[in-house]
Amino acid sequence: MSSFLLPRIIHSIIEIVQISISFVAELAYRRRVDGKCDVYSFGVLTIEVIMGKHPGDLLPYLSSLASASTSTSVSNDRQILLKDVIDQRLSQPVNQAAKDIVSSTKVAFSCLKGDPQLRPTMQQVVQALSRQSLPLPSSFSTIKLGELFG
Repeated sequence: MSSFLLPRIIHSIIEIVQISISFVAELAYRRRVDGKCDVYSFGVLTIEVIMGKHPGDLLPYLSSLASASTSTSVSNDRQILLKDVIDQRLSQPVNQAAKDIVSSTKVAFSCLKGDPQLRPTMQQVVQALSRQSLPLPSSFSTIKLGELFG
């Protein structure tokens, strides 16, 4: 029994540490805790739910997208498709589910902006998530993360 539980406990501890690192990085950058830290944490948590795992490896890529949106675009060979990032244990979303994932991902990405002043408030996040999802700009299988950041 302990051989079954031990890996699960270790995995849970690692996840908690990864989430804490995301928060600590934000705290170190800003040197204060306020609602914008909560918004950032909400963005990380939302991406984690969409991915089915902590987005630790994806966060540096998203930072490069954020800086690329202010200078040059990320090259096509570095573009990641949304379908490749969502939890692979689930079937590919269609219709309304696909629209909801795209909308939720856009909101989550807005929460992860490097400059806290550019992030929405939690009230704006709630309002954005409450709105009806917009039509997809293209087929779900071709949507790139860069198209959702900004």
